[in-house]
Amino acid sequence: MNTARVLIVEDDPDGCRSLMEAIEDMGVEVVTAATGEDGLRAYSEGPFDVVLSDLVLPDIDGIAVLTRIRQVNTDIPVIIMTAYGTVSSSVSALKAGAYDYITKPLDLDDIQSKVSRAVEAHQLRTRVKQLSNSFVERYTAGTMVAEASAMKDLTRKIQAVAATNATVLVYGESGTGKELVARALHADGRRADGPFVAVNCGAFSESLLESELFGHEKGAFTGASSQHKGAFERADGGTLFLDEIGDAPKSVQVKLLRVLEEREIIRVGGQHSFHVDVRLISATNQDLDALVEDGLFREDLLYRLKVVKLEVPPLRDRKDDIRLLADRFIVSAGEEHGRHIVSVAPDYYAALRAYDWPGNVRQLRNVVESSVVMATESTLRAVDLQLGSETQTGRDTWQVPDGMTFEELEKEILTQLLRRNDGNRTLTADKLGISRRTIQRKIQDYNLPF
Repeated sequence: MNTARVLIVEDDPDGCRSLMEAIEDMGVEVVTAATGEDGLRAYSEGPFDVVLSDLVLPDIDGIAVLTRIRQVNTDIPVIIMTAYGTVSSSVSALKAGAYDYITKPLDLDDIQSKVSRAVEAHQLRTRVKQLSNSFVERYTAGTMVAEASAMKDLTRKIQAVAATNATVLVYGESGTGKELVARALHADGRRADGPFVAVNCGAFSESLLESELFGHEKGAFTGASSQHKGAFERADGGTLFLDEIGDAPKSVQVKLLRVLEEREIIRVGGQHSFHVDVRLISATNQDLDALVEDGLFREDLLYRLKVVKLEVPPLRDRKDDIRLLADRFIVSAGEEHGRHIVSVAPDYYAALRAYDWPGNVRQLRNVVESSVVMATESTLRAVDLQLGSETQTGRDTWQVPDGMTFEELEKEILTQLLRRNDGNRTLTADKLGISRRTIQRKIQDYNLPF
């Protein structure tokens, strides 16, 4: 338990002294007051984690103290003490919002136990609120780097759409920050206090994706040893973000359409539907209209998903943001890896701006982090950047070897990238700008050893 402060409002000097000694023995700081008004003045000079107040005081009673404290802060636990342990007084205290109710003569062991629980409850509640606030502060559209006109336009649209419950489809190349857009829509919206749940549709097989989204009942399939709440249930009252929505199989698309139309889900293996209150945001780097034409994506679902369509510009179209993004990544990488970067040379920024960034912001972050880790001096210079064979010049001069078919070329590219990434299919998919499911299928098609 972190160091805590407790306020005791008690007019009996002996009783107050006993309470103070018992609570101080817990390693808690104690402040005392002999009247209700003195207690309220002391509380205003807080902060406190718990308030212990006698019910009968020389001026105002403990219920009045409780009521006035709760007008300022409904989160702090207030415990009412009294020698008049009637049912009516305990009910009145609890109805007024008391955390607990204790009768005199006081059991000091019981007091210590209840104060300890109350302190833990208050500190946990405070921590949750801090985390909620930090989520908003970290992910709001106002914190996004947006010097480039394309990003300024995007942040304006995010702020306009966030306050609604509209279903949003976010388009953008791999690595542009589509999830950050989804989080900004959540953080700036009316559901900011609710959960934000993200699911990558390309990371699961068909059967597992259904279970991940809609949940399953115990015994629904082999290995289903207990009931599982799906993402829709976990996101109830908040936002569900479905990344790589274009990889969702047809069976899942049908169920998604049903949820969007009826706002109800049925767990896998379940018999009854139930209501969910979820705002759905999806994202893709694929051309969903082309998938519709190819019969791979439902047209009616696409219409429901893109009530509002937002496009995240690639990094090459927002060059004015590169320096600010790099500065942010330099600071975070320095803190994470214990590296002290004092300054950045102009040629470092110039090299970043000249590069085309096929991997977008994700690639920029990785390159900057690598330069911070590998730098031999406190000043970052262009020589610290490891862009290697991915530079623009390298791509312009590269040629396809004679005699190779498209399939042979594709197989060789996949083999080399998978080997370079130690067989990591997700990383390889990100670098190629395709889905993980496509990588898995190609590995099987070409019988690759990964």
